[in-house]
Amino acid sequence: MSTTTAFTPVDPSSATGTTAELLAQVRKSLGTVPNMTAAMANSPTLLKAYLALSGAVAGGALSPAARERLAVATAQLNGCEYCLSAHTYVGAQVAKIDADELERARRGQSQDPHLAALLELSNTIAENAGDVDAEDLDRARRAGVTDEEIGELVANLALNILTNYFNVLAGVENDWPVVSL
Repeated sequence: MSTTTAFTPVDPSSATGTTAELLAQVRKSLGTVPNMTAAMANSPTLLKAYLALSGAVAGGALSPAARERLAVATAQLNGCEYCLSAHTYVGAQVAKIDADELERARRGQSQDPHLAALLELSNTIAENAGDVDAEDLDRARRAGVTDEEIGELVANLALNILTNYFNVLAGVENDWPVVSL
């Protein structure tokens, strides 16, 4: 489904108050202000929430490579080309995930049994609005997934759904090397 809704990105050079502070935080952290965060800046509350949740999950037990794979899987599931493109790029360039593993992540798979269990559980949670069977959790635990990781998986899923839905709704222009759905 396509949308005609579009959010005009906020120009960091003309932003004021809280919005300017948040965009400066993004620029300091990333060296740039991606179109997604510039569009989110139309709602400082949204941008603040995104940055807080993003920062919180970055300090967790799941590795950057695991988080990037989860983001790729969720973007594919939700049809968000912006996030699929961004996380494929970050996964390859920053987390150093090879192309085959990134392609597997799009299908919720990995050659690593632990990562495969995380991806499968994440997609199952997303597809069922959190209503998963005890067997789904037991299967993940048998693959070595801890309760801490399951909790973080839900936090990462919430972050990824937030950005997926926003980018699709807002029609954010993709400023990453495009990866088609």
